[in-house]
Amino acid sequence: MSESGGTFDLVVLGGGSGGYAAALRAAELDLSVLLIEKDKLGGTCLHKGCIPTKALLHSAEVADSAKESETFGVKATFDGIDMDAVHKYKDKVIGGLHKGLSGLIKARKITVVEGEGKLTGADEVTVDGTVYKGRNILLATGSQPKTLGLDIDGKKVITSDDALKLDRVPKSVVVLGGGVIGVEFASVYRSFGAEVTIVEALPHLVPVEEESSSKLLERAFRKRGISYELGTPFESVKTTDAGVDVTLKGGKTVEAEMLLVAIGRGPVSEGLGYEEVGVQLERGFVKVDENLHTGVGNIYAVGDLIPTLQLAHVGFAEGIFVAESIAGLNPPAIDYDGVPRVTYCEPEVASVGLTSAAAKERGHDIVEMNYNLGGNGKSQILQTQGAIKVIAEKDGPVLGVHMVGSRVGELIAEGQLIYNWEALPSEVAQLIHPHPSQSEALGEAHLALAGKPLHVHD
Repeated sequence: MSESGGTFDLVVLGGGSGGYAAALRAAELDLSVLLIEKDKLGGTCLHKGCIPTKALLHSAEVADSAKESETFGVKATFDGIDMDAVHKYKDKVIGGLHKGLSGLIKARKITVVEGEGKLTGADEVTVDGTVYKGRNILLATGSQPKTLGLDIDGKKVITSDDALKLDRVPKSVVVLGGGVIGVEFASVYRSFGAEVTIVEALPHLVPVEEESSSKLLERAFRKRGISYELGTPFESVKTTDAGVDVTLKGGKTVEAEMLLVAIGRGPVSEGLGYEEVGVQLERGFVKVDENLHTGVGNIYAVGDLIPTLQLAHVGFAEGIFVAESIAGLNPPAIDYDGVPRVTYCEPEVASVGLTSAAAKERGHDIVEMNYNLGGNGKSQILQTQGAIKVIAEKDGPVLGVHMVGSRVGELIAEGQLIYNWEALPSEVAQLIHPHPSQSEALGEAHLALAGKPLHVHD
């Protein structure tokens, strides 16, 4: 017989980025909140995604710095990668953030229930036989790695989840997928000393990005010794005593010690009672309207569970949006074009707004400026190559900002302000950027678009 766990203003199913952001904001608005999580608060981003992968990427950056130190006049030796120590560093970062998040949840007086919840009605979630009623319910059960139905053994054929726990650096690895996850792990493995081949079915790496950015990344990866097969679909993998034989369409095979399946993440929605209650699914994703409402009762959904950008900061924004909506604050709808996107490989790829192709498809008459980082003093000090491309409406506002280069992910916030405030290139050109800094490159691109270039060759 079921027990009653009480009634709350908001019941959140899933304690990842979208779920806990909604819980924190709702509690801040004096709503009673129940947060249900079957694993650890923080979800994929904190434990299996953003934070641990970026910790590995920082270890990779340090390794590259050690190997290239003489370029900067520093004599140092690189003795290899201690994976136990790498994981200790990574786990320390995760542990500190998890402790801080848990403290926040407790301080806001949010009730937390550990266990797997299931939607059992339009206003209730059941966990281990206890029924919790919600005047509003938020579905935020996140995502998991896609596998193409392959036999993932965690040793020779792995997913990103396995890669975060790997106790060794493989001598060679095939990365299946040239999107964000694939190129970030390819970057890590190459810095750690592995031979890397990326297999991508589409014509370019990071295919959702501006094509010029993809080409710059491909050039940089080629210089780093990262191989790739583009426009070539994967067909099969066979495990061998030495590792794996990966067969591509057309019959080409690539041998390696390991295959990393990094073709993206799919929503966690099966077996959770969604469809039984009337929530509609499409390819596993929960369908929502512009208000993130499912069309059933007062049930909402956010994060990787819905077909929006699979980014932690999108989950944060969606969670806050739902909390403010149910509190009656009528927040503005999220403009997904205005969300900054960063791929943290080396070099980094960052963007906000529209690509050239998307802008043209929407009927914009555009002008563009591509500023090469070769003309930027700080980029030369850092010994990085790349470019900043700005796309604007002719005689109108900036429509997109696209960057490639070391550390450019830290610059995209300014690009976000430029895009979201619909700034004209001439308005941005009036701003004075510090010298020497990489942010100057963004200023230089806008100076050129405004018709008064400084360090730009004709």
